[in-house]
Amino acid sequence: MTTRQTPLPESQMGPAERLLNVILNSSAHLWHNRPGLDVGGKWIPATERRTQAHRGATPVKPGLHVAAAVALYRQLLEVYQLNAELMARFASYALKETEWRDLKVACAALMLVQPRAGEAIRGEDGAVAFYDDDYRAIGEAIVLFYEQGSKAMLNPKGILRIAQLLEQPEIATLNREAGFGNPASRKPPLGRWKSAAKQWLLVRERNLPMLEGLVKAGFKETIKKIARKAGYKPDTQAFFELLGWKQKQSEGGHRDVGMGQLDLRRAERFDGLSEAEVCERIVAGKLSYKEVVGRLPAGMGLTPAIMIALFPSLSDRDLRLLTPTLESLGLLADAQVRARWEAAVKASTDQRALNIAKNVKNRELREALEEAADAAARQAVAAATGEKDVHVMFLIDISGSMQGAIEASKDALSKILAGFPPERLHIATFNTLGTVLKPKQASRAAVVHMLQGVKAGGGTVHAAAVRALHQGGVRIPDDALLVVIVVGDEGGENGEQLAAVFRELGYRVDALALIDCSQGYRGHTVRQCSAALSLPFSEISVTQFDDPYQVPRVLKAIMEAPAASGFGGQTAWVEKVMQTPLLEKGVLA
Repeated sequence: MTTRQTPLPESQMGPAERLLNVILNSSAHLWHNRPGLDVGGKWIPATERRTQAHRGATPVKPGLHVAAAVALYRQLLEVYQLNAELMARFASYALKETEWRDLKVACAALMLVQPRAGEAIRGEDGAVAFYDDDYRAIGEAIVLFYEQGSKAMLNPKGILRIAQLLEQPEIATLNREAGFGNPASRKPPLGRWKSAAKQWLLVRERNLPMLEGLVKAGFKETIKKIARKAGYKPDTQAFFELLGWKQKQSEGGHRDVGMGQLDLRRAERFDGLSEAEVCERIVAGKLSYKEVVGRLPAGMGLTPAIMIALFPSLSDRDLRLLTPTLESLGLLADAQVRARWEAAVKASTDQRALNIAKNVKNRELREALEEAADAAARQAVAAATGEKDVHVMFLIDISGSMQGAIEASKDALSKILAGFPPERLHIATFNTLGTVLKPKQASRAAVVHMLQGVKAGGGTVHAAAVRALHQGGVRIPDDALLVVIVVGDEGGENGEQLAAVFRELGYRVDALALIDCSQGYRGHTVRQCSAALSLPFSEISVTQFDDPYQVPRVLKAIMEAPAASGFGGQTAWVEKVMQTPLLEKGVLA
C-alpha cells in the first residue's frame, strides 16, 4: 500500500513551497465566536449532529482555536527561518493584497517579535558600518496602517489579537526556541507590540472622530483592553469620556489625567421607550446596529421599524449576515431594501453566503445567495488570470478507492466549478473509463445536478479522462495556458505514462494541481506527472473547501501557477510576493 506523501519531503521543502502551503492548506480562521470541536487539529462547529458524529473530539470554547493558531504560526516561523526577506514581503503582501484578517494578525505578531530590528553592524574598528534591516517596523506598519474605507487595515480586535496570540504559552515557547525572547523570562515575548499599540491609540486620541467611530462600531471594550495591556497613558480626559471609562486614583496618588469630573458617555438602555421613540433615538444619534441591539427593552426585540431606522448603518457584510432576520421581518419585500440587499450580496468576496442560505426559507433568496458564492469564485479566477486565455481541465477520480470520499469531492466541486468560464472549462470523470461531463449552465445548481449520478467504482487510469476529453473535441489554442486539476487520491498508473498521454494528444500543460481526497491510501501519479513535465505543482486538501473564505484564496493561488518558472511550487504567486514593496510606518492616508 502506498503511504501518504507531501509533494516534497518536509526536509526538502523550501520557503516558497512552505509559503504556498500556508495559503492552500491553512485554517482561514483562528478565532471563533461559538463553541466548537477540535477534530485532528481542525475546528468544526459543535452542533448536536457533529458532536454525535465525532465522539471523543476535544471541545473548544469560543475564542482562539489554539491548535490552528500554533500550526499557522509555526509555518510562518519556518518560512522566516529559511528566508527572512520572503517572510517580510509576505507580511506586507498579506496586509495589502488579502482580506484574511487572522493571517494579518499572525504575520504582524511574528514580525513584531522577530529579532531583526535595525541594529547597528560594526566593523573591525568598532565603528558603525551599516544598519541591519528593521523587519519589526513591518509589524508596526501592519498595526498602524490606516486608509479611510479600506478593508486592509486591522480593526481593534485585530490589534488586541496580536498580543493575545503572542501570549499563548505554545506560541511563546516557539518564539523562545527561535531565540526571539529572553529564555529565562517568564513573560511571553511581545516585541514592539506595546509601543505600536500605544502609537495606534495616540493617533485616535488626537483624532477623536476616529475614536468616536470605533466606539459607535462597538469596539469600546476592546479599546479599553488594548489600553490596559499596552500601559497607555492618555493625554486628555476626552479619551476616557468617549469610552465611558471611569478612572480611579493609583495608590501613589500620582495620576492627574482622568481624575477630574468626567462627562462619561454611557450607552443607556431604551427601557420605557416606545418603538417610535427608539427609532427617533437611532436616527438622531445615527446609532449603529451593534449600539442598539443590546439596549432594546425586554419584550420589544428587533422590529421592522427599528431595523429600517438602523438600515443606513449596516455594511454590505452586515446585510448578508442578517439575511434570515430581514426575511423573517418581511423587509426584503420592500423594493428599496431588496435593491440594497441584492447589491450587498453581489459584492461578496467569499462563499459564506452558502452557509447563510441554509437558514433562509425563500427559494429565490437562497438562489441569490448561492449565485453570490459562484460570483466570488468567478472573481477569484478572473483576478488571478487577468486577460490571459486560461483553460482548465478537471479530472475527477471515481474509482473504487474513492468510495466514501466521492461525496466530499462533489461538495468541493460544486463550490468551485461555477467559478470558471464555461467555454474554458473541461470536465471528465475516470476509473478505467473516461466520461466527459458538461453542466447545463454556469451555476452551482447545474454542477450539483451534473454530479448527482456520479458513483465510485472500478480501477484507476487518469489518462482515460484525458483521452475522453480529446475524443470529445477539446482542443487548447496554441497561445492559451492549460491548468490541469485532478480530484482524487493519486492512485493509478505511473505518472510518466500520464505525462506521455498529454504529449501524445498535443496538450501542453502549464500547471498541475491536486485536490487530495485520500482516506489513508495515497498514490503519486499526479506528482510523478508534474515532475516528468517539469511543471509547477499545487496540492490542496479537499477539507479546505469546507471553509467559505478559503475557496477564493485557493482558486487564486492555483490559477496564478501557469506563469511560473521551475518545479516544486515556485509559482507566479510567490514571485508576486517577492515583488511586494516592504511596508513602512507612515502617517494617516
